[in-house]
Amino acid sequence: MIKPLALLALLFATPTLAETVTVDTARGPAEAPLTPATVAVYDLAAFDSLTALGVTPQGLVRPVYLPYLEEAAAGTEVIGSLFEPDCEALFALNPDLIIAGGRSTEQVPELARIAPTLDMTIWQDTIGEGLARLEAYGKVFDKEEEAAALTAAFEDKLAQTKEALAGKGRALIVMTNGPKISAYGLGGRFGWLHEALGLPEAVQDVEMANHGEAISFEFIREANPDILLVIDRMAAIGQESEGARATLDNALVHETTAWKTGQVVHLSAAPIYIAGGGIQSMTRTLDEINAALTEQ
Repeated sequence: MIKPLALLALLFATPTLAETVTVDTARGPAEAPLTPATVAVYDLAAFDSLTALGVTPQGLVRPVYLPYLEEAAAGTEVIGSLFEPDCEALFALNPDLIIAGGRSTEQVPELARIAPTLDMTIWQDTIGEGLARLEAYGKVFDKEEEAAALTAAFEDKLAQTKEALAGKGRALIVMTNGPKISAYGLGGRFGWLHEALGLPEAVQDVEMANHGEAISFEFIREANPDILLVIDRMAAIGQESEGARATLDNALVHETTAWKTGQVVHLSAAPIYIAGGGIQSMTRTLDEINAALTEQ
């Protein structure tokens, strides 16, 4: 049985000829039209980096979750969500290029039936893959100089932040989900904060699960981090719940060095959780860490 999206693709597909460029994607090298006129985006890390380059797509998922991108998103056509394309809206848009990835990666084969589709998932190497995606967008949209300048500025800020954090102590990255808490280590989805910033782990061998290792307040006390980096998942996805500040305001957490010295850093959750690897997202995270830990 042909899926609705595939059926529409067969009905409306028309051959097109355009100049193309080869770029690296999560699935290897791929061809993309050069300076496409109409673009649909199903990945918010991609939207983050495209906006930084001065590129605004014509179609975009909703919700956007990211306050700093709401203005850029305001004039775009709604083409579904991160997990489910709106077939009618997508075909009405008739894109020359579709950019997907992350939460929409499973939709890539079906989307590719409609128009050239790039899977720009950022997964294991947040910084490396994020900058590679930025470079690819620079090639596709003839913004290579802009992409290089953004990369250089980010790398400078990263080096300065790493130097400023030297000797600040061991860090523990946690994510709250209402009253639940998970920890993330060097190999986890937020592990770039350890590796790129040279922050030693307060706990070795944290489970490398997508949603982190479930932990308790006792775990945090025993780890006794010098720095506690906090991400509030419910805030990231716009859900009301007990916030991270309330969750961690606990007698056992109060015993940690991080709490006693005021080095509990509540990162803006949506950028790092929803748009991780986007150039603006990564820059904002560095700015927040700098403000909390290096400008005291």
